Amino acid sequence: MNRTMTALAALSLSLPVQAKTPPAPALPPVPSLEQVADNALKSDVNAWDFVEGITTEVGQRQAGTEAEARGRAWAVQWLKERGFQNVADEPYMMPTWVPGEPGTAEIVSPFPQSFAIAPLGDTASTGPEGITAEVVMFASVAELQAAPEGSLKGRIAFVSNDMTRTQDGSQYGFAGPTRWVAAGIAAKKGALATVIKSVGTDDHRNPHTGGTSFPEGVTPTPAGALSNPDAANLERMFARAKGKPITMKLVLTPQFLGETQSGNVVGEIVGRNPALPPVLLACHLDSWWLGTGAIDDGAGCAIIAGAALNVAKAGQPLRTIRVLFAGAEETGLWGSKAYSKAHLAEPIAVGLESDFGADRIWRFDSNFRTTNPELHKKIALAVARFGVSAGTDVAGGGADLNIVRDQKGALVDLQQDGTRYFDLHHTPDDTLDKIDPAQLRQNVAVWTQVVGILANEGTAILTGTPVPSAPAIMKSR
Repeated sequence: MNRTMTALAALSLSLPVQAKTPPAPALPPVPSLEQVADNALKSDVNAWDFVEGITTEVGQRQAGTEAEARGRAWAVQWLKERGFQNVADEPYMMPTWVPGEPGTAEIVSPFPQSFAIAPLGDTASTGPEGITAEVVMFASVAELQAAPEGSLKGRIAFVSNDMTRTQDGSQYGFAGPTRWVAAGIAAKKGALATVIKSVGTDDHRNPHTGGTSFPEGVTPTPAGALSNPDAANLERMFARAKGKPITMKLVLTPQFLGETQSGNVVGEIVGRNPALPPVLLACHLDSWWLGTGAIDDGAGCAIIAGAALNVAKAGQPLRTIRVLFAGAEETGLWGSKAYSKAHLAEPIAVGLESDFGADRIWRFDSNFRTTNPELHKKIALAVARFGVSAGTDVAGGGADLNIVRDQKGALVDLQQDGTRYFDLHHTPDDTLDKIDPAQLRQNVAVWTQVVGILANEGTAILTGTPVPSAPAIMKSR
């Protein structure tokens, strides 16, 4: 054996083995915005997790109450757990109204029977003993307005006005005044109380609540909404009574609690250039007490949060995306007004809101179709594959975008199918089972695409046709 070879072999055995460093695993490619949006159409965990979670763990979230506060705490935790930054609960004080005990409406004569009724927001109590009085029927608010002053003294006004289904929800603007102003008009004419046919399109024995208002100087009176079948029954009673008086006993016990604390929950997907004005995505976190606030507006908050998280999957956006879960929308846009007051000096690039349930988006509108036609066209082309058409209306923004309207800024409306929305709106039927997961995913996909485009728009501040105030449909929810 060659001694040199033997020595070399022995030396090699004594040296440490030089391990080869394996190559670093290749990072998965960052998906494009279009890929993320398309994937959301097939599967989106976050949006469903949000709306399922808040309706299950919190439930109804009446404005200004402990339940609404629990909803804010739940939302803050949810946002933080999913990586949102600058998460905060921004408090403000507001006048608070609560519904009291379940109301009752009973026909005493000539056809004794009970009706299903719910009190309307910001109305007064009859006291636990209730009031009993003759009912006077009006077919419309216009007919009520035409009644002579003082003609309703000591009586209960009943306003009956049918609402029909429409895809764009436009009938709310027609039927809404029955709830928004009828009680105030009747009180001014001397009525002890007011009952209305519910502003809704269902035929369930579920009354639809919602806010009403009283003119300055007019003391609030008791007012409630009858379920649509009961209101129709009352109409038939008037036809059969043939001029004989119809007497009702009404018991409604809402309360004013004075000033209580509410708040707005905010969180951000921070952009590459935080100096640029952010894209603001809004919804409202409160709900009426009858249901669990699934479609109004748990779904809206789920959609905007899910979309913001999806945009981040395509890489850090240029602009910050800010979500605003506004509080106390239902009883007077208190959160929207408080947010604008606190942040008015901070420019917003563009605002969008989801607050019309969870059924599919069918139309896109903006208020910059003429001032920034290239951007409008870019968005329209991008969402066409989801079955969304380009509209020509000037977007007015949702109820919680006061800050953008106050700044005369840019707005986008992603119009949802409202055909069945007013079957559920402000009723006990506003529950999770009414949400179609496939249509919810379509919302998230469209929002992901639109928000992603806007958040990567380099224009300093998007300009839009000014919208002076919230659309009439949003003034009283």
